[in-house]
Amino acid sequence: ARCQCKLNAGEHRNCGFPGISPLECRKAGCCFNSSVPGVPWCFAPKAKKVEKVCPNDPHARINCGFPGITAKQCERKGCCFRAHPADVPWCFYHRMVEE
Repeated sequence: ARCQCKLNAGEHRNCGFPGISPLECRKAGCCFNSSVPGVPWCFAPKAKKVEKVCPNDPHARINCGFPGITAKQCERKGCCFRAHPADVPWCFYHRMVEE
């Protein structure tokens, strides 16, 4: 994503080789910007920010517990807990979402 390539020149970590083309650089999953002399033009992007969220759709839940698990037991396992609706897991895994 473009926002991952918005780095200050001092933050460029080399991701290519001398003479690499913009196309070769991008195919390698790297960023290319030749406008600043003296820093790598092909450089590693920022790491993606990932956030754990509890899915809102009850039918998208993936079971993380067992019948009769309490909210405290579920949360100790690092999972989400919602005691409704019936017939879906109440203790379920988070989803990872990119910010």
